[in-house]
Amino acid sequence: MSETQSQNPYLVPISIIIAGVVIAGALYLKDGGGGNQATGPEPIDISDIKVEVTRDDHILGDADAPIKLVEFSDTECPFCKRFHESLNEVLPEYEGQVAWVYRHLPLPQLHPEAPRQAEATECAAELGGNDTFWAYTNRLFDITPANNGLLDSQLPEIAEFAGLDREEFLACLNSGDMKERVDEDSRNAIAIIQQFVDLGLARGVGTPFSVIVNDDGEVLAPIDGFVGADQLRQVFDQAVAE
Repeated sequence: MSETQSQNPYLVPISIIIAGVVIAGALYLKDGGGGNQATGPEPIDISDIKVEVTRDDHILGDADAPIKLVEFSDTECPFCKRFHESLNEVLPEYEGQVAWVYRHLPLPQLHPEAPRQAEATECAAELGGNDTFWAYTNRLFDITPANNGLLDSQLPEIAEFAGLDREEFLACLNSGDMKERVDEDSRNAIAIIQQFVDLGLARGVGTPFSVIVNDDGEVLAPIDGFVGADQLRQVFDQAVAE
């Protein structure tokens, strides 16, 4: 659930309904309608929204998988922590079919520690590669209580857990060299999410926010907020089937 939202139990079902409607709507619009028109709400055209995945992205799973979930996340967001757990549970069930792409959207007005933590994950990638990025990020989400609960002193400890040299990691983190990568992710995320806000398919710029995309970067569905493992399976099953 987005950090811009209250913890309303009715919001998650709405998110999953939106996801299903948009997948169907995108295919309907692409096919030009024809005689197979569904009853119900008129589909919303999201064909102009593209989210391309490149080899520079942080990808968990098969980089050539036909379906990818691109997540915009904040390491101190409690709903991001829960969503991270759901994705780690479900993704292995879709090996070769769905991959997970992680992008940064720290919200410093809510979580002042999140930008530096995002830079820490980038240092892990810089020093150890993609696998080390994921080892670091997974460990961070595992141990953070969220809402600024992770101590700055724990960042080098996570680096050592991920197999990095403590001093090399701290030199990278304190250099500020990773700030632009995080800022670029954030600018890109805000621009993408705002397009869905304008279409009425997102309730604001918040975290977590995700999009399901195909090989061409076409968005099949937005996921506005946290969804659990069973709901993720529904979205993935539908995306893979299409």
